[in-house]
Amino acid sequence: MIKIISAANAKPEDILTRDIKTKSGVEDIVSDIIENVKENGDKALIEYGAKFDGASITALEVTKEEIDAAFESEDKDYIETLKKARDNIHHFHSHQVRNNFIINDKDGVILGQKITPIDKVGLYVPGGTARYPSSVLMNAVPAKIAGVEEIVMVTPPDKDGNVPAPILAAAKIAGVDRIFKTGGAQAVAALAYGTESVPKVDKVVGPGNVFVATAKRMLYGIVDIDMIAGPSEILVIAQGNCDPELVAADLLSQAEHDKLASAVLITDSEDLANKVSAELEKQIPELPRAEIARASIDTNGKIIIVDSLQQAVEISNMIAPEHLEVCVDEPFLLLNSIKHAGSIFLGKNVPESLGDYLAGPNHTLPTSGTARFSSPLSVDDFIKKSSFIYYSAEALVDVADDVVRFAEKEGLQAHGRAVSKRKEKLQ
Repeated sequence: MIKIISAANAKPEDILTRDIKTKSGVEDIVSDIIENVKENGDKALIEYGAKFDGASITALEVTKEEIDAAFESEDKDYIETLKKARDNIHHFHSHQVRNNFIINDKDGVILGQKITPIDKVGLYVPGGTARYPSSVLMNAVPAKIAGVEEIVMVTPPDKDGNVPAPILAAAKIAGVDRIFKTGGAQAVAALAYGTESVPKVDKVVGPGNVFVATAKRMLYGIVDIDMIAGPSEILVIAQGNCDPELVAADLLSQAEHDKLASAVLITDSEDLANKVSAELEKQIPELPRAEIARASIDTNGKIIIVDSLQQAVEISNMIAPEHLEVCVDEPFLLLNSIKHAGSIFLGKNVPESLGDYLAGPNHTLPTSGTARFSSPLSVDDFIKKSSFIYYSAEALVDVADDVVRFAEKEGLQAHGRAVSKRKEKLQ
């Protein structure tokens, strides 16, 4: 049963109960996997596919025929839903596009910034206990908008050695260029170093389990990454007149992800707190993934009773949740007070799952409190920014003494000489 606590009597550790430390032994396992893939390439990937996925694979890359067959096998309504989601994601993310700029407001001086897309990106799509075609769209569409030349997708195969058709259909609609049947830490290693089949990429994006997250962290520097994704989180701020059945359903929408997922309700109503707790007990047994939801709610779930909605926002800012639902009558009155959240769902008609699938904003979000300093996946994750500088001879002479003065203060005389020698020749 979910824990109910009063904010007035709670200690900070009662509210902030995350433990994001890597499990003992995981780093050693991942390190061995990385070295094996680095040395043995495709052979290691095929062996890990048999060991971890129970799949017998001879060819790692998904063929065009397999993709087309998967697309044709899906019902038309699902295909139309994928297209609608893709279009909404594209519409939202197209507003994030950055432009080059030039500053030319001083004689002889031109400054600017140019935007260049990353050449090649690896997209990790989880498998295991669930499949995530939505993650294909959320990661691939911003990359396409940014102008990435090649998107390489990796995802675990099923026991028959196939990638589930819903994922392949999403990949086709999103414009993924190449797809490989490999998952886990080994897939991240393959993207970082390249193998005989899997191309080396410049950046790896997409969520995964603790082994995937650890591999991304360990390989950062060899390859760029988007973020280190932790277990799923939802925090609901709800005032007393909310429907307890709907609040409970929203909490369970994340609890069903993972036994380590956290679902938190903050409310100014003790009556609502008790009713939501009762609703959770009613709804959990009805879920196909009841065992997972049960473990999540019992271990990581909590209801915090506060004196006011403003206090609810203050506690939410402390937690910095991945998903924040603001289930109140006037949600926009609280919006400016919310400082730390991955994605914010405003009002009583906006369940988190709307954002997961269809609305348009990205669902690849900062977890484990990292919303304090990081942002959702965006077009910015798929570009690089380069500054450029031009000075005419006259403009350089005008600032030469200032540059030399800085260089002398830092004890870097060669820096200064690179400017002073030019000044001497130009005068």
